Amino acid sequence: MGGMDFASITPDESTPFRIIFVCTGNSCRSPMAEVILRDLVTRSGLGRLITTSSAGTGDWHVGEQADVRTITALAKRGYDGSHHRARQFDPAWYDDLDLVVVLDRGQERILRNGAATDRDRDKVRLLLSFDPDQAALLDVPDPYYSDDAFFDTVLGMIESANTALFAQLAPAIRQGVR
Repeated sequence: MGGMDFASITPDESTPFRIIFVCTGNSCRSPMAEVILRDLVTRSGLGRLITTSSAGTGDWHVGEQADVRTITALAKRGYDGSHHRARQFDPAWYDDLDLVVVLDRGQERILRNGAATDRDRDKVRLLLSFDPDQAALLDVPDPYYSDDAFFDTVLGMIESANTALFAQLAPAIRQGVR
């Protein structure tokens, strides 16, 4: 289960469970993950209880849309990534987050090193750690310097891992609702 104990979750509409996905530039992988999980959450009827966002560890793309290949790959599978605007992760956000999902060990190291407390460090988890079929891979590869086909491959990896994450999270959210 990626080392997370979702059993103690008790969200409500005023304080939903807050997840952020973090990659390098917030242009490819983390926007994919955000859009896919948001779709799963919305289709399940839990949209008021789980919020998703994304950011990058670097500032290269701040304010820009997701990479056009990201938007295209998402659209081919029925997702809308056109509203995304890149931003850089701010350590001050830890207090407002329940789970910080990173796409590779580079972001994991950066965010754990930047966390002020053990509690915040414990919020940082690798996306693939939630998916038993992919956990051994550890990292979702960055498709930025690759072709369109590799964006589709990476999207498939993220879709599978997010499905596994959601399968672990949703029952706890449903059970925790009072």
